[in-house]
Amino acid sequence: MARQPKTVTEERDKSKRIGALRALVPFLAPYRRLLAAAALALVLTAAVSLILPMAVRRVVDGFGAGDAALLDKYFAAALAIAGLLALGTGLRYYLVTRLGERVVADIRKAVFARVIFLSPAFYEKIMTGEVLSRITTDTTLILSVIGSSVSIALRNALILLGGMSLMLVTSPKLTGLVLLIVPLVIVPIIVLGRRLRVLSRENQDWIARSSGNASEALLSVQTVQAFTHEALSRARFDKVTENSFDVALRRVSTRALMTVIVIFLIFTGVVGVLWIGARDVQAGSMSAGELVQFVIYAVMVAGSVGALTEIWGELQRAAGATERLQELLGAEDGVTDPEAPVPLPAAPQGRIAFDEVTFHYPARPETAALNDVSLSIRPGETVALVGPSGAGKTTVIQLLLRFYDPASGRITLDGTDLRDMARADFRRAVAMVPQDPVIFADTARENIRFGRPEATDAEVEAAARAAHAHDFLSALPEGYDTYVGERGVMLSGGQKQRVAIARAILRDAPVLLLDEATSALDAESERAVQDAVDALAQERTTIIVAHRLATVKKADRILVFEAGRIVAQGSHDELVAQGGLYARLARLQFTEGLAAE
Repeated sequence: MARQPKTVTEERDKSKRIGALRALVPFLAPYRRLLAAAALALVLTAAVSLILPMAVRRVVDGFGAGDAALLDKYFAAALAIAGLLALGTGLRYYLVTRLGERVVADIRKAVFARVIFLSPAFYEKIMTGEVLSRITTDTTLILSVIGSSVSIALRNALILLGGMSLMLVTSPKLTGLVLLIVPLVIVPIIVLGRRLRVLSRENQDWIARSSGNASEALLSVQTVQAFTHEALSRARFDKVTENSFDVALRRVSTRALMTVIVIFLIFTGVVGVLWIGARDVQAGSMSAGELVQFVIYAVMVAGSVGALTEIWGELQRAAGATERLQELLGAEDGVTDPEAPVPLPAAPQGRIAFDEVTFHYPARPETAALNDVSLSIRPGETVALVGPSGAGKTTVIQLLLRFYDPASGRITLDGTDLRDMARADFRRAVAMVPQDPVIFADTARENIRFGRPEATDAEVEAAARAAHAHDFLSALPEGYDTYVGERGVMLSGGQKQRVAIARAILRDAPVLLLDEATSALDAESERAVQDAVDALAQERTTIIVAHRLATVKKADRILVFEAGRIVAQGSHDELVAQGGLYARLARLQFTEGLAAE
């Protein structure tokens, strides 16, 4: 089951201020020239917008002058200003949108680069679907802000300041009356803005949970359908989605209320001011052109304030999205590479040692998965790990790959502690076949080549032949170049495992890890693949995890695990002669199995 989401209050507390957007500065920094060009275009369009009312004033006053030639010049100037405004606006849109797309692409790459390296312990605390939601939905919000909202906000801020200044020049009296309205407008923006920020963060959290819920169900759709869990899964998704809608509705309602209040106050004030201005025109203390100029500036200023209240809501949402992405970028990982890693020898031998290793999974800190385990594996030795489920066998493999670090003790490869090496270095010396093979949504050829990306087609096919996968791959509609579908849906369980074994063979690593590598194969295929594995294991250090003891009888040594400890070790015959857990398991699988047949 998915982890329980944090309470809404816990999540809400994280979103305190719009300053979270400062985290975007490092992503904007590499594009200073583009940013400067966009800012220049923005200032240009704002300046031209502020000049336009002056041209209109000249035109209006020109009607009373009776000079047709002068009036023509005023109209021509107004037309030129309008053309310049159109050109500047188009340039601003192109530059700002390009900047937004570039920065968001960089953010997505940075977040993915971070999460792809995080150890499995991180994914015990967060759903994969929620991570994907942050990479997609949250970055889309940021794109909206960088590519549109910020530029519009800055332009409106310039028009607001410039318009207010020019209103003051045009008529100090009317401007003073307008300024009396400002405190009435600011109060609802501040009060409702705080509420909007909290709701924006909460809304994004519910969207992420909805995505995580859907991802979990769809990735396990066969199990969902097999257990007729469709209705319950749909009900869970519906509930989470409705919660998201409810929060979104509260956010939209708050924003709508803020917009109504602000615009009503602004335009009520403007109408009142215009009434006074009209009386001044009648009294002769102000020209009609001046009043028209003042009216246009007043409308521009009012429109700017209205736009800024709209954009403020967008900035609040983007601030929440930025916080959530920053959480991923700044996520702490208990498994890290050293600052000065020790290099792996050019020709690793594959000598492995566990020295008094104790380990607890982060999700089960009260239970030791391994308890004071010590073992040594010689280069080229084949060692099998057997025991009941939960005994600690697969944990050995996960620690060898350094998906986790032990709580105490050390694990070494060729005498060097894994924690002293870069993970990417020593993992190149390891090939793994997991119990549940991972098949990617690509061709069969590329799935095998995943083991060694630089391998030739001939080497890929040779690995497939060694894994006894060549015949069924050749029979696919397009042979090795057949697209096998998401998670290898076109392949059977046994075929997936043979592709995974081919991938490990192609890896050609000195250490081979097999976690129930033949569990999904029929008897004939298992024998063929076992022969391939035996041939492969002769030149490599091999660790085999198996429940079926028939697959480990040929191992050089068998380690018997129980409750996180090694309780016995030896060859198959030695362990059977000793009695104990292994002998009991052998009796169950061989004697009773034969009796049942």
